[in-house]
Amino acid sequence: MTRVPSLSPLPHPILVRPSRDEDVPAIAALYAHHVRTGTASFEEVPPDAAEMARRRADILARGLPYLVAECDGALAGYAYAGLYRTRSAYRFTLENSVYVDAGMARRGVGRALLMPLIGICEAAGYRRMIAVIGGSDNQGSIGLHAACGFRPAGLLPGAGFKFGRWIDSVLMERPLGAGNETPPEEVRG
Repeated sequence: MTRVPSLSPLPHPILVRPSRDEDVPAIAALYAHHVRTGTASFEEVPPDAAEMARRRADILARGLPYLVAECDGALAGYAYAGLYRTRSAYRFTLENSVYVDAGMARRGVGRALLMPLIGICEAAGYRRMIAVIGGSDNQGSIGLHAACGFRPAGLLPGAGFKFGRWIDSVLMERPLGAGNETPPEEVRG
């Protein structure tokens, strides 16, 4: 567990911890809001809690982190790292996902989640993290990733179609540990 002081006034500090089974309904509700109202996810129909539980179990079964942030006892956000691609040559590269409760945006929750997520993945021997950000106008996510050491890596114009418009995918990346400067040790689980 990590306690992170807030970057903006909050009644209590942000508590970051590994997710638990009982967090899944709140995670599903938070994600459903983003699916219905935003472009961070290219899903158009929110998955139910059972599907979110299955997805979380898949991440955890790979030995990858799935974190939640709490503030004043309520879920403020969640983040996890998954495989970037399944081909074996990508085995040292992960993709991150970070979702923050709309009422907690720009209050330090995203950074409180992303920095420990990066540290856990570095400690496990991974070498690169990719962010695939929905919408070139998603300045909150782009700014969060830049503040956490990610650099622009590309733009896929009009990669998705949601809410009656084409939406870009912004690619950002950051090295983990030595990045691609040295040959990797096999990932430690």
